[in-house]
Amino acid sequence: MTGKERLAERTAQAEEIVKKYLPPAEGFQKTVLDAMNYSVNAGGKRLRPVMMRECYRLFGGKGEEIEPFMAAIEMIHTSSLIHDDLPCMDNDTLRRGKPTVWVKYGYDMAVLAGDGLMIYAFETAAKALAMGADPARTARCMGILAEKTGIYGMIGGQTVDVELTSKPIPREKLDFIYRLKTGALLEASFMIGAVLAGASGEEVKKVEEIASLVGVAFQIQDDILDMTESEEVLGKPALSDEKNNKTTYVTLEGLDKARADVKEISRRAVKLLRSLGGDHEFLEELINMLTDRRN
Repeated sequence: MTGKERLAERTAQAEEIVKKYLPPAEGFQKTVLDAMNYSVNAGGKRLRPVMMRECYRLFGGKGEEIEPFMAAIEMIHTSSLIHDDLPCMDNDTLRRGKPTVWVKYGYDMAVLAGDGLMIYAFETAAKALAMGADPARTARCMGILAEKTGIYGMIGGQTVDVELTSKPIPREKLDFIYRLKTGALLEASFMIGAVLAGASGEEVKKVEEIASLVGVAFQIQDDILDMTESEEVLGKPALSDEKNNKTTYVTLEGLDKARADVKEISRRAVKLLRSLGGDHEFLEELINMLTDRRN
């Protein structure tokens, strides 16, 4: 089986898991539940849950208690996309080839859907306890999920990104934005997989570093694709960063250096991954595939 075939198989498995944990769209609050489910069901690469389970397996994890956390990380990621697309943020009308949540359900309902998914993610993650997960490890994983989502993680990165829209961004602040806005949830994915499987503190720190590198490379590749690919390929508006007058890695460093840096940062991530031992073949393939993706 090729790397792409393995990825397709694992993505389909993650898709089933995520959908299994979505709330039923019923009751007086049905509209917001519809909006939440619409956004999650719109598709996506499911990279975070896939990477979480692979990291869990890397450290010997075999149970199903990882599944609620896989669903939770995808819910949080999707909630951030709903909010990113809002008129007060990036003002985008297309996501994954479909109308964004605010376009389909209205601005007010999109805000509530994003909030709803973020909170429901923690309710979902807590279900790992009823599946026999170690309570201390589960508590640590819940803490990681909160930290990497909040003001010291994704939301912190988004804050600086919003504040500096239409303003020149120095390189150190751009690195901060990328490390938190994109990297934080990838770090959470790797760390939760490792912690829940019983990895040592040193091993958890190492996977956090690997995920941080992957996050930066992933975001730089996003910047490249925004400049070079069409709306049809991306499934969202092309040249969105230029439209919003955003400083990106490409505008600071140029396309050629950006492409070279994606490969170099990915190489460093793979080198660190190999130092962990274990069956890391698919994770290594996945990191390398991210550098060549077109959407």
